[in-house]
Amino acid sequence: MPYQSINPNDGKTLKIFEHFNKTKLEISLATAESCFQTWKHTSYKARAAIVGRAAKLMLANVDDFAKLATLEMGKRIDEARREVKFSADILSYYAEHAEDFLRPVKLNPKVGEAHMESSPFGVLFCVEPWNFPYYQLARVAGPQLMAGNVLVVKHAGCVPQCSVAFEKLWVDAGAPVGAYTNLLITHEQSESVIDDLRIKGVALTGSVATGRTVAARAGQNLKKTSMELGGSDAFIVLDDADLDNAIPWAVWGRMYNGGQTCCAAKRFIVMDSIADEFLEKFSLALSELKPGDPMDETTTHGPLSTEDALLQLIKQVDSAVKHGAKLVMGGKRLNRLGSFMEITILTDIKPDNPAFRDEFFGPVVCFYRVKDEAAAIALANDSDFGLGGSVFTKDVARGKRVASQIDTGMMFINNIDWSDAELPFGGIKYSGYGRELGNMGIQEFVNKKLIRIADHAAPT
Repeated sequence: MPYQSINPNDGKTLKIFEHFNKTKLEISLATAESCFQTWKHTSYKARAAIVGRAAKLMLANVDDFAKLATLEMGKRIDEARREVKFSADILSYYAEHAEDFLRPVKLNPKVGEAHMESSPFGVLFCVEPWNFPYYQLARVAGPQLMAGNVLVVKHAGCVPQCSVAFEKLWVDAGAPVGAYTNLLITHEQSESVIDDLRIKGVALTGSVATGRTVAARAGQNLKKTSMELGGSDAFIVLDDADLDNAIPWAVWGRMYNGGQTCCAAKRFIVMDSIADEFLEKFSLALSELKPGDPMDETTTHGPLSTEDALLQLIKQVDSAVKHGAKLVMGGKRLNRLGSFMEITILTDIKPDNPAFRDEFFGPVVCFYRVKDEAAAIALANDSDFGLGGSVFTKDVARGKRVASQIDTGMMFINNIDWSDAELPFGGIKYSGYGRELGNMGIQEFVNKKLIRIADHAAPT
């Protein structure tokens, strides 16, 4: 299947892109390798000028970038604009801080002097998803280009216009040919790219199944990888929580980006004493969201990214109900044109229900009651995933205590605000490994070389 740009709001095909042939793919890889030989010697100042210019171009063309995301994957236009601006922030952040992050670090050996210095790996292969068609690219491009690496990128098949626009951004910013290359390739071609000796590292954001395949292939080639593979984040509401604060965060946490976010709130774990009140207020707030054209500023509930995504979500909900879950609201596709899902709430989900382990990538709430704090922690940790999570309580010390006991890469107290270029992003367990953003994000694909100077005789 070629890359297809289809508007999920009405199902109309916008544009079709053919895959690269073998010759074009080889030219792309050769050009990237050639570019790296120069780019790795380019000064931080020169790199920063280009990366910083790319950030300014994104900000100067917010609407153009945003409208493509809305057309291709149904992201509501106001959310699309925020994504473009955040992507620009990431690029600016690394243009400003990369040199400091990668400065030599002085060590203190018993004899002589020593330091650690950082150098780029080379050509990196990045496989990125559709749900944040610019942010996912910016969070690898910003740090890795500033580190001196170059990128060849396979973006998701349903957002080809976004991927082409992001590649053009780097051309317009003055990056040398080969610094950032968009690859319109098949899964089989991706395997050949991972195998290619010119590829020195692989970064992926995607499903667990895809992560297993890509990590295994890279492992066979002894290549460094980073994996961000989704989550089933717990939204813990303790008995002293301020519901006036928790409910808006619950709505945003589940419904942001149509619920199609790796670190979205997906499992709502509420202490029994306030469970009825929380569920009533949460259901009411969700029911007030207005489905419509995501290009319309008044729309608060847009379509899912593709028809396949909608059918998969309905299948998961039907299976959950078949296995004993109670359907409080929703559960079906909306009776309108496009790939729209009713906002859905499931309760009474037992451990033997597939829904207990599943990740629901869309507007589906899994609601759980627990008797106390210990039960909330145990249920939050009873997951194959470990990306993020949140806890709501008026007692911040209590929130910190609970957060420290949850097995995830990120925890948030009285918020779910992960959108900060300075904060490392990533998880554990089936959510993957490695970190993006912050100081840690730029360290993933650089060689840490020890240099030691000592003036003494060799041992006898």
